[in-house]
Amino acid sequence: MTDREPPRRRVPGPSRPDRRPRRDPGERLSHDPDRPARPDRSRPDGADRHAHGEGERRGGSERIRRPAAPRPPGGSERARAGEGEPTASVRPPRRPRPRPSTGPSGPPKGPRQGKTLRLGSPRPRLRMVSVAMTLVMLAFVVRLLQVQAVDASEYSAKAEANRYLTRVVAAERGAITDRSGVALATSVDAYDITADPVMFSPEETKIADAAEQAAALLAPILGQDTGELTKKLRTPKTRYVVLARRQTPQVWNQIKDLKSTLADKARADKAAGDKDAPNVLGGVFQEPTSQRVYPNGDLAAGLLGFVNAQGKGGGGMEQQLDRRLAGRDGEVTYAQSGGRQVPTAGGTETPAVPGSDVELTIDRDIQWAAQNAISEQVKKSKADRGYVIVQDTRTGEVLAMANAPGFDPGDLSAAGSASLGNAALQDAFEPGSTAKVMSMAAVLEENAATPSTKVTVPNRLHRGDRLFQDDVDHPTWYLTLNGVLAKSSNIGTILATGQLGKTQPQANRVLHSYLRKFGIGGPTGLDFPGETPGILAAPDKWSTSQQYTIPFGQGVSINAMQAASVYSTIANGGVRVEPSLVRGHHGPDDRFTPAPEPKETRVVSERTARTLSRMLESVVDDEQGTGVKARIPGYRVAGKTGTANRVDPVTGKYRGYTSSFAGFAPADQPRVTVYCAIQNATKGSYFGGQICGPVYKEVMQFALKSLQVPPTGTPPARLPVTFTP
Repeated sequence: MTDREPPRRRVPGPSRPDRRPRRDPGERLSHDPDRPARPDRSRPDGADRHAHGEGERRGGSERIRRPAAPRPPGGSERARAGEGEPTASVRPPRRPRPRPSTGPSGPPKGPRQGKTLRLGSPRPRLRMVSVAMTLVMLAFVVRLLQVQAVDASEYSAKAEANRYLTRVVAAERGAITDRSGVALATSVDAYDITADPVMFSPEETKIADAAEQAAALLAPILGQDTGELTKKLRTPKTRYVVLARRQTPQVWNQIKDLKSTLADKARADKAAGDKDAPNVLGGVFQEPTSQRVYPNGDLAAGLLGFVNAQGKGGGGMEQQLDRRLAGRDGEVTYAQSGGRQVPTAGGTETPAVPGSDVELTIDRDIQWAAQNAISEQVKKSKADRGYVIVQDTRTGEVLAMANAPGFDPGDLSAAGSASLGNAALQDAFEPGSTAKVMSMAAVLEENAATPSTKVTVPNRLHRGDRLFQDDVDHPTWYLTLNGVLAKSSNIGTILATGQLGKTQPQANRVLHSYLRKFGIGGPTGLDFPGETPGILAAPDKWSTSQQYTIPFGQGVSINAMQAASVYSTIANGGVRVEPSLVRGHHGPDDRFTPAPEPKETRVVSERTARTLSRMLESVVDDEQGTGVKARIPGYRVAGKTGTANRVDPVTGKYRGYTSSFAGFAPADQPRVTVYCAIQNATKGSYFGGQICGPVYKEVMQFALKSLQVPPTGTPPARLPVTFTP
């Protein structure tokens, strides 16, 4: 028993009588061509097959080693069989199975341990992955070619458009000053209040009604409707909206302080654990700009006009001189990200060119006196409106142009439609008796009469289809031509102008020619926005009544500037100088450029103008004159009253009166012309001498003192007013 191996542990299984003996480790397979065959150890026939089949059926990775049968001494079983020891249970030796190997030249593997599991080939899967990746890469390549080659310019343009923003840099608007450089309209720093609607969206703020909350906070500060602000803050597909333009620094400071307060509260809430505590005003910003202000309030508002919400002139001189005042806007282009400027990305900037400062002919102090006087009288008379014009008789420069009622050009919300505009140039009205000076100028210039020519004035005068009368009932007047003007007789004027031609149509043509020379029916030369040229029909178009009413100022329409210019022409020796409102302008380099010289036109001779001055002096100085309330102590004053039927602009019919007074001083050395008109006075007197004479006196007195015009000291002319029949 000593030559046997100790028995190994058996795996549970069915017991079999025959077991295949373990192969000798030194045994080589007989099929190996490189090694000699070793005789097989025989075992009983069937036992080998049995044991072999058992092992194959088990197929396990662990092969059970069984005890080897004892070897007979002296040789192997095959040798013993050769010695003639027949036995029935011994089978012929089997052909050994070849031992598997890794290759022709590789080392042989160990003994077969059973049935081996084999993995599937990975090649099909690799092929599928390779094809898929190839298709994906091909799609990327095609898209890159499209973006970088085919559509490169389009995408580049879109990128540039989205990356860079261009903002207009508003030019500083030039100032408007009076003749001494005192600011009447100027620009100050202001801010456009803007917002980024994206920063008010629920996704950004985590608050569903962030826009409504912000609008409720901003509405009282900006003075706007909450709904309108909410609509702007919810504007889709944009990151820029303007909430309010040209707000004062105080308005922005209120918004900034409110933003700071909300930001502090949001930080405190976050520190307390509230992570969703945004500042609902975080998306409100400002852009520097300028705001138009009028330091003197409503002073000269009708003349100056106003600037609209877009920063353009909306009326008056602001509109007329808008191009010169506005300058030239610049622009800045910069890279942005999320609506914010990227400071390191560079950009381009075209600087703005500021507007020129315009110097008007207006004298602020005289303007104030005129505006104060007409405002008080309009209020006292409960009139619709009134206007006063002050003009330098020598140069044609307008020293004042006042309207009542007025408006504040810096706050149009309180202005009524009737007060907007410049009525002194935009109203067309029948002048009445102030126009008689032109009729007298034509009579004198045509040598049809002299100041002492006797004119018998009846109580009524029948001409054409009408019966004419004076403003008061009177017995037959025996007046000189000077008296006709002094007492403002309509009948006397009709009789005097009838001497201008052998026939009435011829007289009409002569009178029309003088009216045109005085500037009636045409532009004044100011080129003011909305200015009316008045109405003067051609002489062959005059109706039967017009050919007798036009000589005393009815049936023809003018504006206040035209009326003032008529008297300045007489005061200037018969030469009409076109009125002017602009003295010049200061460019960006502060160099002063004077305005072009106004056009001059000889209307009547100097002799005629001087005679008319003495006749107009009788209106004020003579006790029988209608303008005694316009007297100024120490000065010789020439003037004329006017009271005309007024055409109601609403109904187109006569209703009420136009009251007026025009004149100049000193009468012998004229320097200043003043014209006053009041429309539809409903309280007190409506006669021009009564309600406009005092206004003329107040304004003329102030102007003479302001300009330091001394009295001439000469005695007034004493032309006869009446004659004894």
